Amino acid sequence: MSEATDRPVDGDAWADACAEDLAAEKARRRAQYGPPPGSAAEELRKLVDAVADKVSSLQTPLLGVAAQGAVQQAIRQARSAVEPVIERNPQVFDHLAAAGNELLAAYRSAVEGQESRWTRTTEGASGGSGPSKKAADDPSDPRDEGPSGTERIDLD
Repeated sequence: MSEATDRPVDGDAWADACAEDLAAEKARRRAQYGPPPGSAAEELRKLVDAVADKVSSLQTPLLGVAAQGAVQQAIRQARSAVEPVIERNPQVFDHLAAAGNELLAAYRSAVEGQESRWTRTTEGASGGSGPSKKAADDPSDPRDEGPSGTERIDLD
């Protein structure tokens, strides 16, 4: 008999090994980078708490006792307004964060495309190493294609 047939077969050995590797990798990343960020709702709650703590820790002689009391009241009102929204709709903040990331990616794409056209046009006009014709005249440039293939975004 061979050694492979002498051992009992564990059908989940591969899954167990993968789970162990994943747990070890998560522990390594947690040790290296700290805990992963929470949901967008948790991060908003942390932001509100941090801002409230910072504002309440500022003791300036310019503000009187009444003004500091008003600041504390504003902080309490802001917390009482934010907490129910976070509790009822935590997934909304995740969607808003994802939408913000998509908008940022679209903006970066538009800006990078425009910057590359500017630098290629400028280098070509000044005798640099870039191509002498404009990028808009180059039909192979994929950044010039809009949804219909002819639309361009001009951020100027």
